[in-house]
Amino acid sequence: MTYQFKIQIKNITKPPVWRKLLVPDTFTFHKLHELIQISFGWENCHLYMFNPQGYGSRPVIAIPSPDDWEKPDKNAKTTKLNQRFTSEKQSFSYIYDFGDDWIHHIVLEKILPDEIKHPVCLDGKGTCPPEDCGGPWGYENLKEILADPKHEEYLDMKEWLGLEDDEEWDTNVFDVDEINEVLKKYK
Repeated sequence: MTYQFKIQIKNITKPPVWRKLLVPDTFTFHKLHELIQISFGWENCHLYMFNPQGYGSRPVIAIPSPDDWEKPDKNAKTTKLNQRFTSEKQSFSYIYDFGDDWIHHIVLEKILPDEIKHPVCLDGKGTCPPEDCGGPWGYENLKEILADPKHEEYLDMKEWLGLEDDEEWDTNVFDVDEINEVLKKYK
């Protein structure tokens, strides 16, 4: 079977940032993590976890580490999606980067009978925030700064993002074809 998920980063607006993915139901939560990283444009350089309703809810699905002060309930590398997602409209949270707290709301929109060979991105909206920008509130602040060339931090933020003098940060960039080219190679 195939799952159709809609995944949206919480607390980001104008535009919101979301992706719609088709994923084999036998994929593990770790593979879903990798797909989220690819489809949003994250750099996969921070820890993550899945759980039903965000911080404090159980079960926690993550990769166990000897350094964890609290072990996850389930290992993300061995827990399959179809062990937790059993009905349409079911939701889960994916938290990426425990400092910036990028909380993604995942909804299982459809369970389709067909099987797919590789994941597919159907649609999406919005540019992924840059890593380490301070979470949703830091990103909203960054967008405000970049919208005002007279802001005292404008040039510093452009430099931090690696933008050329004539380049602007476009919050609307989303290229489904580019994402799907990468996903074609994903097994």
